Amino acid sequence: MRIAVDAMGGDFAPGNIIEGAGLAMGRYPMVECFYLAGEEDQVKELVDKHRLPANRVEIVHASQVVDMADSAALSVRRKRDSSVSVAIDLMKKGEAQAIVSAGHTGASVAATTVKLRLLKGIARPGICSPLPNDHGICNILDAGANTDAKAKHLLHYGIMGSVYAKHVLGVKEPKVGLMSVGEEDEKGTEFTKQVFSMLRSSNIHFIGNVEGHDLFEEPIDIVVCDGFTGNVVLKSCEATARAMFKWLKHELTSTPIRYAGAMLAKGAFRAVKDRSNYETYGGSPLLGVKGVCIICHGSSSPLAICNAIRVASEAVSHELNPHIEEEIARNQPDHA
Repeated sequence: MRIAVDAMGGDFAPGNIIEGAGLAMGRYPMVECFYLAGEEDQVKELVDKHRLPANRVEIVHASQVVDMADSAALSVRRKRDSSVSVAIDLMKKGEAQAIVSAGHTGASVAATTVKLRLLKGIARPGICSPLPNDHGICNILDAGANTDAKAKHLLHYGIMGSVYAKHVLGVKEPKVGLMSVGEEDEKGTEFTKQVFSMLRSSNIHFIGNVEGHDLFEEPIDIVVCDGFTGNVVLKSCEATARAMFKWLKHELTSTPIRYAGAMLAKGAFRAVKDRSNYETYGGSPLLGVKGVCIICHGSSSPLAICNAIRVASEAVSHELNPHIEEEIARNQPDHA
């Protein structure tokens, strides 16, 4: 298995990216080659610093970097030698089987879609992002790839998410819900009601409408929504988690007695933090493209990059895309 890594993408690139790739080399021997796309001198210096094994690393020079202020669409045309484009080109040529990037999400989505195209029957790709809940993991799909979605796009998200949960995450019968403002069938906008009808007619295990609190309280594997809603929900949850830990730390260190109690419960606090930390889950797959693309948090740590590479290797080894095409063809072909 060969994976291309966007070495220059992210707030702390290329340092965290190269270090994360090094961690992955020690943990995932099934990845025989890591293509590191980026400015050659910078990347080589870090490869040497972390003593990455030469037989598993290939540096592919890229003279440009997509900045966060760049237009996603324009970056594909104007920065054809950017690290993310170079990494995607490796997949397009068949030299790599997956790409991992912590850079500009819009650019990653645009470049992957333009260069690799979409799977048969898929109209728009979607980002599948994990959220921890009381029962394990709840995945939001779409988390930001397609903000102006149509009903058929959400139908495809439900199908792709179900396939991902079943074949990659190992869920026997994935439960798929539709984000709405109430659990009752008649709740929601005309748009969500149309999506509801399409999902209910499909062959997936659709459990109906779900609300925001269900993301954390109910055993749901996939929650379908448009990319605008999904991105707002995801970032709101991340900000809430950070705020809660900040407030908790402040209160627990405000008096000697509270501090002593906090030290006794230190292990429990760390476990909760690890469970809610994006580093644990690594990255989010962009479902629907011809290839495996894992999109990471912009501030990804080396551990997050390492886990993103794990997610990529799992999607490749479980042959995710052929399963998606098969299920799309089987489910409601008149809507596809």
